[in-house]
Amino acid sequence: MKQKTFPLPRLRELFGEALQENAVLANYTTAHVGGPADALLPVHTAAELERAARLLWELDVPFILLGSGSNVLVSDSGFRGVVVVNRARNHKIDLHHEPPSVWAESGANIGTIARQAALRGLSGLEWAATVPGTVGGAVFGNAGAHGGDMAGTLTLAEILHPDTGREEWTVERLQYAYRSSALKSSPAARRPIILSARMKLSHSSPAEVQARMDEFTAQRRSTQPPGASLGSMFKNPPGDYAGRLIEAAGLKGKRVGGAHISTQHANFFINNERASASDIGELIALARRTVEQKFGVRLELEVELIGDWPALNGRDQS
Repeated sequence: MKQKTFPLPRLRELFGEALQENAVLANYTTAHVGGPADALLPVHTAAELERAARLLWELDVPFILLGSGSNVLVSDSGFRGVVVVNRARNHKIDLHHEPPSVWAESGANIGTIARQAALRGLSGLEWAATVPGTVGGAVFGNAGAHGGDMAGTLTLAEILHPDTGREEWTVERLQYAYRSSALKSSPAARRPIILSARMKLSHSSPAEVQARMDEFTAQRRSTQPPGASLGSMFKNPPGDYAGRLIEAAGLKGKRVGGAHISTQHANFFINNERASASDIGELIALARRTVEQKFGVRLELEVELIGDWPALNGRDQS
C-alpha cells in the first residue's frame, strides 16, 4: 500500500494515543535491526488484539503481529503498514482437571509459562524453558527444543480468522511439520491470528522438573552464542544440521558489515551492535549459496522475512 493511501487519520481516531507513528522496528526485534513501520500498536489483552485485528482487516490495512521479536528479520526499509505488538500475557494453570493444563494468551512468554508450571511440579514444558519467544510464536512456527515441540504439547489454539471469526483449532488442523504449520504457510495478507492456546501438562515434582530445565539451560548456554541474534537462522535439512553445513562450507566467523556468523554455532548470525538488516541478509544469501554449491543442499529459512527483500530468493519471502 502506498503511503498516500495509508488511512492514518482514521487509525488515530480508532486507536488514539496508543498508536505510534514511524516507529523504528529495531527496538522491537531481538536482532536489533529493522527500519520504521508506518504505525505501531501495542495490545495488552486478547480482547484488544481481536479488536485491532478486526478493525485493520475491515480497513484493509496491511499489518503484522510481533511478539518477542525473535525469529523475524525486518528489512532496513521497514514495514508499510501497522505492526501490532502483542503484549497479551494472561495465563492460568488448571490443576482441577485431569490431565492438568495451562491456558495462555498468545503474547505470554513461553519460557515464563514453563517456569510457572515447574514451580507446581507440572511437566511437559521443560523443552520451552530456553525458548525466547511467545506462546503465539511457538504455536505459529511449531517451536521446539530438546526433543519437545508445540505439536506434542498443544491441545487447542483459539484462532481469529479474518472471514469466519473466532475458531478453535486442533493440532491436526494446524498441520504441524518441522518448524512449520498451516498458519505459517498461509498468505501473510489475511493470515489468521492466534489469540490463546491451551497446553497439556502432567504431574511430576518441582525438583524433577527443575532439574530437567536446568540441564536444558546449561546445554543451551554451552552450544548457543550470546549476543543479538534472531535465533536459529535456517531449518535443519533432513538428516543433517544447518550449522554443520555452514561451518563445513568455511563460513564460521564470516563477517559482513556489522554482522557475523557465530564462531560458536554457525546457524546463529550475530549483530555486533552496528549491523544493518541488509548485512544479515547478505550473510543469509552467502551461506545459502555456498552450502548449495558445495553440498547440493538448499537451506530453508527458519526465520520469517518482513518488508522488502529483493536480494533474497522469493521462495523464502513471506
